[in-house]
Amino acid sequence: MIVDYTTLEREPLIATLAGLERDLFGRGSWTSTMIRQELDAPARTYLIDIVSDSDIDHSTAAQPGTLPIRGYAGYWYDGDDAEIMTIGVARPYQGQGIATRLMGGLIGRARTQGARRILLEVRVDNEPALALYRHQGFTTLGRRKHYYQPDNVDAYTMALDLTPHIAGFALSSDDATGGMRHDP
Repeated sequence: MIVDYTTLEREPLIATLAGLERDLFGRGSWTSTMIRQELDAPARTYLIDIVSDSDIDHSTAAQPGTLPIRGYAGYWYDGDDAEIMTIGVARPYQGQGIATRLMGGLIGRARTQGARRILLEVRVDNEPALALYRHQGFTTLGRRKHYYQPDNVDAYTMALDLTPHIAGFALSSDDATGGMRHDP
């Protein structure tokens, strides 16, 4: 079940996201303080895929003080572009379409807010993420050397245009009739 992050208890959310970050991103993960600062920053949209009560496997339920989160994703909207800040899916739930649903939700919200495009950076060696973004329609803009630290890994910059681009000239109704009125 995908929900807006503002509907969840804040401290358990931060604790859970910090644990997922450590597991998924290792030395490059965001700390609890960084997550708190990110969620406090203006113009942020975050979606959380949380296990619904009917789907909870009580043998692997969330630890006290955490939430049963399968995945999370968010962006910063600057009034023109939406910049994906992070996306992650807990290891037991990877390959089940959760990232696709989260990205679809973010794309829909960015369109609703009026974003012109969505931008992101992705590790050049993250094949599952690259496949997800390409499937969603993102194209590669360029490469940032040594972007991901402390691992010193390059990143691709990618974009998804949300507004149509018109090539050439559009015909007005007068152009279509040669500028002449045809009165009955």
